[in-house]
Amino acid sequence: MTATDDVLYPEIEPYASGMLDVGDGAQIYWEASGNPLGKPAVFLHGGPGGGTSAVHRRLFDPEKYRIILLDQRGCGRSVPHASEPDADLTTNTTWYLVEDLEVLRAHLRIDKWLVFGGSWGSTLALAYAETYPERVTELVLRGIFTLRRSELDWYYEGGAGNVFPERYADFLAQVPGVPPGERIAAYHSLLFDADPAVHVPAAVAWTTWESSTSTLLEDEEHIAEAAEPASATAFARIENHYFVHHGFFREGQLIDDAGRLEGIPGVIVQGRYDVVCPAVTAWDLHRAWPGSEMLIVPDAGHAFKEPGTLRALVEATDRFASA
Repeated sequence: MTATDDVLYPEIEPYASGMLDVGDGAQIYWEASGNPLGKPAVFLHGGPGGGTSAVHRRLFDPEKYRIILLDQRGCGRSVPHASEPDADLTTNTTWYLVEDLEVLRAHLRIDKWLVFGGSWGSTLALAYAETYPERVTELVLRGIFTLRRSELDWYYEGGAGNVFPERYADFLAQVPGVPPGERIAAYHSLLFDADPAVHVPAAVAWTTWESSTSTLLEDEEHIAEAAEPASATAFARIENHYFVHHGFFREGQLIDDAGRLEGIPGVIVQGRYDVVCPAVTAWDLHRAWPGSEMLIVPDAGHAFKEPGTLRALVEATDRFASA
């Protein structure tokens, strides 16, 4: 038994699942587990492009929650997959994903649900809640990411490289000579090149940079899993597509519009040493969101499975289970 097993709920299997047609030729995978009559909660995975896994079900008490997981457009078990040679991400934007959540909610005949999201999942959760606040009972968010220019520049254009110089050198090896401010764009050309000899090494370098910097102590197993070519290609392409377009937001939009969340109880869990999504963004959100609660985990980076972060997240879902 691992340390995470002591915090998480036991493993469970879905009692229902399916592929939902959301238009534009896209179908998203969804599943439901836990108590069919329990409190609805939807888990929004990171990336964008990351996909869900069985461990995400275990963040919720299965006797009290109706646990909904989905793979967002282009990744996981959803189709078409962004790793395909002719992948078209034209209709893969934040606002399409927000509407996909509404289609899924209506399909499952859910009136309101708790929304849980970490990293990019926090971005999507905020975009959804600010658009449909009447559909959200609570928010549980981790590793806040709002795609402001400063956040993208910090992580991809040089800032975080001062903390992980040897890892950033591997990231830069794919775009030699490209100056700061142009590296996300340079990767875009590589990732969407039709030749696998070009886009696969770029995708692996992109995902390895993220997986190797997400935990306080490097997790070699996680780094190796993230480098699998098909999933790395989908992950890197979708992320880069969103980042080139600044998340399809106006600058600072999610923080500026946080007042729309007033009246929605929420917990923000943030690792003190999160290099991927530094704590200043969580702090800015907390100050802009009336009534929010912010918990800083003193010995954690970005990943949700770090012990202190995981404990705080499960405590939050437990607290809201009977609300």
